[in-house]
Amino acid sequence: MTRSSLRMFVILVTTALGALLVAPSATAAAAPYCGITWGSLAKSGTQDAVADTLRNVRAGEHACFDRLVIDLGGQDVSFDSYDVRYVSQVYSDGKGDPVPVRGAADLQVTVLAPAYDDGGHATFAPANKREVVDVTGYETFRQVAWAGSFEGRTTIALGVRARLPFRVFTLDGVANSGDTPRLVIDVAHRW
Repeated sequence: MTRSSLRMFVILVTTALGALLVAPSATAAAAPYCGITWGSLAKSGTQDAVADTLRNVRAGEHACFDRLVIDLGGQDVSFDSYDVRYVSQVYSDGKGDPVPVRGAADLQVTVLAPAYDDGGHATFAPANKREVVDVTGYETFRQVAWAGSFEGRTTIALGVRARLPFRVFTLDGVANSGDTPRLVIDVAHRW
């Protein structure tokens, strides 16, 4: 084998090995983050029934997403009346004032459940409307703010690091127990 033939052979082998080493990582990069395929478009339930009342708002961190949970009261076993979407600005219920939140994206969470009972008494009243839940240090959530409860609906402004994929689902309650329906919003840490 001549010197130029040997050089050509080494170049071909090196190129082939390089292609083999790069190919698996290109395939891995195409896989969705944590298997998440949710997307970032609006998600809504049936919007046909008002739940008894909103009772609590809480948050948690998971390996691939941050979670917001809205606990609903009453004896309703199921709940499917919600609308969750990215908006340019969340506005307060009733007055229509802007509700600014930290983060590069605003997720508006609206549930057909008042935060007051039939007598007008609060069933949920955050101690701090600007910081309904402390999400300091969360990877995706930046702020949870109260946008109000008016005429049977309640709105929460969720400040998110960026417009990221999210999913929404409900968990049924158990009749005649303390286990009431819940609305769950998961926002992925990244695409």
